[in-house]
Amino acid sequence: MIFFKNNFIKLFTTSKDPFSGLKAGDEVLLTGDIYTARDQAHKRLVELIKKGKKLPFDLKGQTIYYCGPTKTPPSKVVGSCGPTTSARMDKLTGPLLAAGLKAMIGKGRRSEEVRRLIKKYKAVYFLATGGAGAYLAKRVISVKLVIFKELGPEAIYRMRVKDFPLIVGIDPEGRDVFEKKGT
Repeated sequence: MIFFKNNFIKLFTTSKDPFSGLKAGDEVLLTGDIYTARDQAHKRLVELIKKGKKLPFDLKGQTIYYCGPTKTPPSKVVGSCGPTTSARMDKLTGPLLAAGLKAMIGKGRRSEEVRRLIKKYKAVYFLATGGAGAYLAKRVISVKLVIFKELGPEAIYRMRVKDFPLIVGIDPEGRDVFEKKGT
């Protein structure tokens, strides 16, 4: 389900195909469940996939946020939760998309291979504002540890977010906001 609010597109992760029709550069407010996962968690997920083992959560239709939330202060839902550089996950992205991952959230450019895979799997890459972790934390309604507790902030958490502000970095057609348009 997509709603427009001012210049933002409101997306709900519970919709059947919430990301179809998005275009690179669209500003969105995402509401629903997302999973955090950084480098070490990605490595473990890909190892499980390669070994044919059951994953700790079904990747089909899910969104992964490249984030390691900081310690939760008293009276807060979560600590600062800003994005990390996405390119570090590029070599691990293919198996996750093949397993059904639908969206990724991070910051910075992605490789040409990841852009090709996003187009192949009709996924989407969102950009979150770097340096705005405290602001983004205000959009988190709940947080629950899913797996890999021993990784601390790099464990996988399920976050429920409301009106989480993002920009479409690479859309399902492979268009990329970092690419120059005609010269």
